[in-house]
Amino acid sequence: MFLLFQVTQTADSTQVAAQELMKQAIADADGLDKLSIITQQLIDFGIRAGERILIAVVVFIVGRFLISMLNKFVVRLMEKRKVDISIKTFVRSLVNIMLTILLIISVVGALGVETTSFAALLASAGVAIGMALSGNLQNFAGGLVVLLFKPYKVGDWIESQNYSGTVREIQIFHTILATADNKIIYIPNGALSNGVVINYSHQLTRRVEWIIGVDYGEDYEKVARIVNDVLDTDKRILSDPAPFVALHALDASSVNVVARVWVKSEDYWGVYFDINKLIYETFNEKGINFPFPQLTVHKAN
Repeated sequence: MFLLFQVTQTADSTQVAAQELMKQAIADADGLDKLSIITQQLIDFGIRAGERILIAVVVFIVGRFLISMLNKFVVRLMEKRKVDISIKTFVRSLVNIMLTILLIISVVGALGVETTSFAALLASAGVAIGMALSGNLQNFAGGLVVLLFKPYKVGDWIESQNYSGTVREIQIFHTILATADNKIIYIPNGALSNGVVINYSHQLTRRVEWIIGVDYGEDYEKVARIVNDVLDTDKRILSDPAPFVALHALDASSVNVVARVWVKSEDYWGVYFDINKLIYETFNEKGINFPFPQLTVHKAN
């Protein structure tokens, strides 16, 4: 692309000299001769414009092909070196944008626009665009911070900015999350690098907690024993740390018992819902009553 652009620049200097000679010929001609010269000049201009447009189209098509090949090469290289998938998505996005910018410059050069003027225009426009897109520059820096310190990676379940989901991609400006109901959410990297991020996948184990309310008057020791028996039936619950059951609080309408266990991170929700169901069925079977809000009214005599 750049060799073609240099050839185009050489042709430009020759065309400038030809244009000067044509202007002198028009100035010296009269009547029909001047009209003929102008017509010939327009035809030559159309031919040159068509050539430039054709060259620009060829440059664009070839450039897109080369960009596609280079993107595939970069992806294969990173896969061969077993680069982390988070870095892989970031670099792929960055390389694609940089190559596209180079292609645009090459196409503009093939159309006959001076690169020095175009570069100066890009530089001056870059300052204004940089000020207007300062937030995106912050997001770009945030993406670098995420890749450097790795608070999360692709495949992790995180919660941030009041959203939670699985990290699908870390791009140069945004991190893409897929929620539990399959919504795709784009969160700016700047907010993720500066804000609070809860990573539920970082550790191998998680603690599950239930707070179970029973009626006042129920035998706590019996309730605690039944809860422990229920927890012992689930083999996904880890023995170390051991399950913990205790009297949590004396609430307005209930005695609250807390149960805490540790499980593998991937078993969290399965254990939580299964034990919920089993406690409800077992308490009903053993005759332990669940409380409901009550209001006692005393009538004055």
